[in-house]
Amino acid sequence: MASEFTDIEQKELPQLLRNLLLAAGDSIAKPERKRLYVYLREAADTHALQRNNFDMHPIVSSLQSALLIAQEMGIKGSVLVAVMLYEPLQANVLSLATAREEFGDDTANILTGLAKVNELYSKNPVVESENFRRLLLSFAEDMRVILIMIAVRLNVMRQIRDTLNEEDRTRVANEAAYLYAPLAHKLGLYQIKSELEDLSLKYTNRDIYYNIKEKLNETKASRDKYIAAFIRPIEEKLREAGLKFEVKGRTKSIHSIWNKIRKNKVSFEGIYDLFAVRIILDAPPEKEKQACWLAFSLVTDMYRPDTNRLRNWLSIPKSNGYESLHITVMGPEGKWVEVQIRTQRMDEIAERGVAAHWRYKGVKGESGLDEWLVSVREALENADGGDSLRMMDQFKRDLSEEEVYVFTPRGDLFKLSKGATVLDFAFHIHTKLGSKCIGARVNGKIVPIRYKLSSGDQVEVMTANNQTPKQDWLNIVTTARARTKIRQTLKEMAGTQLDFAKETLERKFKNRKLEYDDAMMMKLVKRLGYKNVTLFYQAIAEGTLDVNAVIERYIEQQKKDSETSEVLYRSAEGFNIPTPVEEESGKEDVLVIDQNLKGIEYTLAKCCNPIYGDEVFGFTTVSGGMKIHRTDCPNAPQMRERFGYRIIKARWAGKSRGKHYPITLRVVGHDDIGIVTNITSIISKETDITLRSISIDSHDGLFSGMLTVMVGDTGKLEALLKKLRTVKGVKQVSRN
Repeated sequence: MASEFTDIEQKELPQLLRNLLLAAGDSIAKPERKRLYVYLREAADTHALQRNNFDMHPIVSSLQSALLIAQEMGIKGSVLVAVMLYEPLQANVLSLATAREEFGDDTANILTGLAKVNELYSKNPVVESENFRRLLLSFAEDMRVILIMIAVRLNVMRQIRDTLNEEDRTRVANEAAYLYAPLAHKLGLYQIKSELEDLSLKYTNRDIYYNIKEKLNETKASRDKYIAAFIRPIEEKLREAGLKFEVKGRTKSIHSIWNKIRKNKVSFEGIYDLFAVRIILDAPPEKEKQACWLAFSLVTDMYRPDTNRLRNWLSIPKSNGYESLHITVMGPEGKWVEVQIRTQRMDEIAERGVAAHWRYKGVKGESGLDEWLVSVREALENADGGDSLRMMDQFKRDLSEEEVYVFTPRGDLFKLSKGATVLDFAFHIHTKLGSKCIGARVNGKIVPIRYKLSSGDQVEVMTANNQTPKQDWLNIVTTARARTKIRQTLKEMAGTQLDFAKETLERKFKNRKLEYDDAMMMKLVKRLGYKNVTLFYQAIAEGTLDVNAVIERYIEQQKKDSETSEVLYRSAEGFNIPTPVEEESGKEDVLVIDQNLKGIEYTLAKCCNPIYGDEVFGFTTVSGGMKIHRTDCPNAPQMRERFGYRIIKARWAGKSRGKHYPITLRVVGHDDIGIVTNITSIISKETDITLRSISIDSHDGLFSGMLTVMVGDTGKLEALLKKLRTVKGVKQVSRN
């Protein structure tokens, strides 16, 4: 082809084309093959196509994706043609009209869908997973477009293993995890979903991925031996019963193992079901269930089952077509093993997802899938389409298996997550309606606020003026929207109560001619066992804490402090609290955000207090501002997992220009005479470091102190920490 291809690509292309045409078989006619080759060559010759950020040639990439679709998804014909023609279309060597004329309406429709989705993608560089998935599905009227996008992304993930472009690889990997893997799961593409998740983990958490992989390799021999011993008696029983079968043992994906480690808070060694055994039966359609249940009976006769872990997707298949029996049994040596029982037909659906499912539901070959996809398009285009419309409603429910659709008495349609209650629905409509909700009429029947809604329900919310939100409502609702609104309302109500409690306390102080000191009150709050002042005032508002008792304890505290103040002054002789230095604005920091973006407003996050020299990243807040966090911020893992699309690259540049940052240090040591003086003396001698506050608490011969210092960068901070650790009696100094 063109000189634009590298030598390696020139060598790979002929074999790639041969493999692709072999996989396509008769689904692409010979005249079409010739025309395809001509358009691909012309597109390459124009030099109009640009390599992507990973230096992948678009034509090579499209051929690799087409081969993946043919071999691993089992989809052929017009889908493969459309994938190969998309780059010639982009290079303007082929028009949509010509594609329709030469390759048919089906190919042209897929090309139109691909163009729409790619246009959507270009307009939404920051992908918000759930909204984007819905948008994607609405744009891609032909489900094959979604399958193509998943295949393209998997191909990219496979090719970027050795790229030097770490930043884009991380972005692509995060998108694969929170957008493409869930889409693949919904479509029943379990193998592809697992591979996307594993590769994403490999590129974003390399150490975790290789640590689990290494441990799997170390235990492979013993695992294989165990699986063989587990399977042997099962095979004998299945043969005696006259069943035709194949038994496989497979290790769970690295990503699923990592999920179990995180979810169950255990080590790798604590995961008991690292592998699953799959029994695949050869049975005619009319005897499939009978064969599966017979195999189930034989397995559970041999090994004790955990009935709580039985999953029967045989009687009621998943909405994406998945059918199987899952049971966990106690194998030799007291180890739990998951056993999956299914037929060859069910196994192909499990491997290839929606494509195999609809091919089996239709006639043999590709036409079964094509007929279904045609009916999907007809349903989208014709709102009055009788059976097609009902079929489309089922299709929507299949894709949105975790959603319910309910109606108001006026016929307005609302979409909620599966398991949503009447209270969720009320808050979904309006906060005031939710706050006053006492129940509802669902399909004419009165039900309580915790009643779970089903698709098709007609809901009329009932209210009462004296109703107010309760704390336990948070246990009734299931949607994030309702929880947020309830918390906001409870917070507002609590705020009013707290203001009243504070005013009551201050008025009592005034009546008794006592001076109200905030610092002393904070000490008292802690001594009374309250974690924060909000809980303290809440107790007063609720009447569980008597105001007069608080005042008596305050007076006692005041006396105690005055008696010890003289000793404290002597031990801290010569120590002066430095004048507080105002924290400078973060706007003048030498901080590079993303690709040196200018004019971006940002603040330094309070949860981890980053300073110059820390490894940091940016996080786009809901209000549109930017918060800068340390990469080791305790909230970082959750932010990356749930809101990966909001993460922005950031780094410090140049030199620290005299700016100071507040840092809190925790010091723990023996309660020796003069230790506080020694600590403060070291800080006072440091140039460019000032002490803003110090709080010391002694207990059983130990002291714990919190120091807030103003420091310029991590270098100065590390030097200070080293010096403080040399103070006699200091056991630990750490940055909060």
